[in-house]
Amino acid sequence: MNVYLFFAMRIKDEEKQEALFEATVKLVNEIGFAASSVAKIAKEAKVSAATLYVYYKNKEDLLVSTYLAIKRHTSKAILKDFDASMPIRGILERAWFNMFRYAMEQSHYFQFAEQFANSPYADLIDLEEVESYFEPIIQALQKGIHQKIVKDVSVDILKAFIYYPIVVLSNSRMCRDFNICEDNMKTAFRLAWDAIKIH
Repeated sequence: MNVYLFFAMRIKDEEKQEALFEATVKLVNEIGFAASSVAKIAKEAKVSAATLYVYYKNKEDLLVSTYLAIKRHTSKAILKDFDASMPIRGILERAWFNMFRYAMEQSHYFQFAEQFANSPYADLIDLEEVESYFEPIIQALQKGIHQKIVKDVSVDILKAFIYYPIVVLSNSRMCRDFNICEDNMKTAFRLAWDAIKIH
């Protein structure tokens, strides 16, 4: 096989995998996990079911791989311009705004990840692997505890108070009257920060 054909095939394979990824997200968001069969996903991606099995062992493997890819993508967005030398509040505020924007701009990925995290498929995930994607934020929280800036409680509790408001506020069905503007986002972060900081 010559070099040109090798790279042409590689690009084509990546395009098929990307198509499967997008089709999985689209169908799960529209009809749910149970109704999103391998056949339907392959059809949506415009590939054969046999092609899907070249990349994934089964439906579970496809869903787990899709979720992990989204979490990696999310972590890169959240950690954009991350600077560990900043004050703890500044680190968390930047990450918070990055995450809010991601939730708004990539709402289809955010929706899939939230559905997955609340489904039985979540039991198939290595939580330590997912947490490793967000390690700089976890370290910032732990540093805040050590410096007595942040309350000395479980990091899971801290993450919930920082993260969950974004899940709620970015969901137009849950907060229909919430006006997503800079001032309201700042107010929401300030309340989240007040919940975890030591007064």
